[in-house]
Amino acid sequence: MALEGGVGFLQLREKNLCEKDYIKKAVEVKKICDRYNVPLIINDNVNVAVESGAAGVHVGADDIPVSEIRKMTGDKLIIGATAKTVEQAKKAEAEGADYLGVGAVFISGTKKNAIRITKEDLKAITSSVSIPCVAIGGITSENVTQLKNSGICGIAVVSAIFGAENITSACKILKKKALEVTKYD
Repeated sequence: MALEGGVGFLQLREKNLCEKDYIKKAVEVKKICDRYNVPLIINDNVNVAVESGAAGVHVGADDIPVSEIRKMTGDKLIIGATAKTVEQAKKAEAEGADYLGVGAVFISGTKKNAIRITKEDLKAITSSVSIPCVAIGGITSENVTQLKNSGICGIAVVSAIFGAENITSACKILKKKALEVTKYD
């Protein structure tokens, strides 16, 4: 339903599965993503990304460094990295990240302990790097417009979609609003 609603990238985040089951699930999800020509990104596990044939991997500040992933995989994977500061953003870009997930820009129900950043922090990060930056954390159709002129190229959401009564409709609404506040289509 999310893919039907226009999701442009899909990240699979499974913190409680063993690697074998994570790979199996990633292969299943990738088949669905392929039908919609949407890249699948795996959270925190390079091996799962490689074994499942996913388009890429996204890592946080405490995960394997972007530079190590680049050494292991070359240019075979899209690599995303989380950045909460200008320093983290510049480091990730220098190490070879293709994009940044920046936030939490609002209070997040998914990550209760996520450190919030201000819109000014977001703008400082997006203007400090040349790679695309995606805002993350607590984004809804009601607050997404507050991100206008922040330099982001997209948004990452979980609850605003999967907590909705109509997932497809929620995606369409969010996509429309996100396009109004982003640098890129």
